[in-house]
Amino acid sequence: MIDAHIHLEQYDPLLLENMLPELPVQGVESVIAVSMNLDSCIRTQKLARQHPKLVKPAYGFHPEQPLPTASGLAALLDFIERHAGDMAAVGEIGLPYYSRAEALERGEAFELEPYIRLLDTLLGLAARLSKPVVLHAVYEDALTACDLLDKHGIKDAHFHWFKGPEAAVSRMIERGYHISFTPDIVYEPEIQALARRYPPKLVMAETDGPWPFEGPFAGQPTHPAMIRDVAAAWGALHGYSAAQAEAMLTANTARFYRF
Repeated sequence: MIDAHIHLEQYDPLLLENMLPELPVQGVESVIAVSMNLDSCIRTQKLARQHPKLVKPAYGFHPEQPLPTASGLAALLDFIERHAGDMAAVGEIGLPYYSRAEALERGEAFELEPYIRLLDTLLGLAARLSKPVVLHAVYEDALTACDLLDKHGIKDAHFHWFKGPEAAVSRMIERGYHISFTPDIVYEPEIQALARRYPPKLVMAETDGPWPFEGPFAGQPTHPAMIRDVAAAWGALHGYSAAQAEAMLTANTARFYRF
């Protein structure tokens, strides 16, 4: 299988030394390693060069953090453009739903418009480079992201760990956008309902590691092999065997990321 979304560079380097060589034996062919900012991109690139068949890098700027400076953004855009030939996608990019909600809960103002402009810029670059995009855009932010995808004519959009209103779900299905499920599909009814709703041909499996999970995964380090648990749970919702589900999700991911 292919882990469609993981923050590989955030794992302890010693853990990676042991984990990465074992992945093929555990049924994981490759991982889409997303990035948080320029420094993260550089670390992700290093891992991809060390493990070229296993690690497929994506370069971007995660929205749940302070905005980059003008010079920092220019350097990031330059890096992405110079290394476009080596990357699977532009990502992770999107809008800051969680940090905005936390600020508003504290009674603080939060200016969203600069983040929308940043996403617009990154999507424009992805369109020019003809690269897929990996999106962090949940709940009402998904509709804003859809507007920007339409603006740039981007069809290859992957909304990772998606949650959102029916209006967004319907529009994403209509546009043929992909989503991916994490191990929380095993124990979260809300996610299971979305999994039943979303077309099987537009679904992938991810871990978003090293983010930890609950339920049967509580206390366990998040491992790429957990995508096999995702596949089994997703398949059970649709009446597929675990093997059928693994094959379908892998084919979807390989097709989307142009492997």
